[in-house]
Amino acid sequence: MIDVMIVDDNPIVRMALRGYLAGAEDVTVVGEATDGRTAVTTAQRLRPDVTLLDHRMPIADGLSVVSQLAEHSRVLVLTSDAADELIAGMLRGGARGYLVHGEFEPAELLRAVRAVAAGQGWLSPRSASVTISVLREQAAREREGADRAENARAMREGFGLTRREEDVMTLLCAGHSNAAIARRLLLTEKTVKNHLAHIFAKLHARNRTEAVVRWTGRQ
Repeated sequence: MIDVMIVDDNPIVRMALRGYLAGAEDVTVVGEATDGRTAVTTAQRLRPDVTLLDHRMPIADGLSVVSQLAEHSRVLVLTSDAADELIAGMLRGGARGYLVHGEFEPAELLRAVRAVAAGQGWLSPRSASVTISVLREQAAREREGADRAENARAMREGFGLTRREEDVMTLLCAGHSNAAIARRLLLTEKTVKNHLAHIFAKLHARNRTEAVVRWTGRQ
């Protein structure tokens, strides 16, 4: 049996959704909420398999609570709002599915509830296209992050620091003083100063700040 909670401030919509689900032998409505804040506390108590979540509600809207609800239930968004930003926000927040009122039949709602309960996704054509865009943006951000990391690594290797100088730089980047670096590496402060002099020369840095900036690749 799939336990479902309905979250919508419109009583007519809640009644319609109960009617859509009433004919299914494997689905039962175990709770309702009329605002986001109540939805979260109810989900914590009932732990429904699927939560049907509207967006525009009083006190707390759907987008503001979707991530909290997703900790206790699989979320299927049912709303009249098909804005790209909202769809993307709901999906990033943990929603497993997104349907737009007026664009689905009762039979599709049942299929969506069963799919989401099984850990799958269910998206309307509009939300599916937004999902593709979100995934592309995420992949682009990951590529950019990997490129920055690779550039920083290549830059560090190009400086030709010794292993001990790299140890000193790691502590320097963490904000440690010469005395603290000496204690951690079991060196004298004079030795640390000598290492820093060599590091500054190799990094073409005039001071500690420039050395950190060059070493971390943020120039």
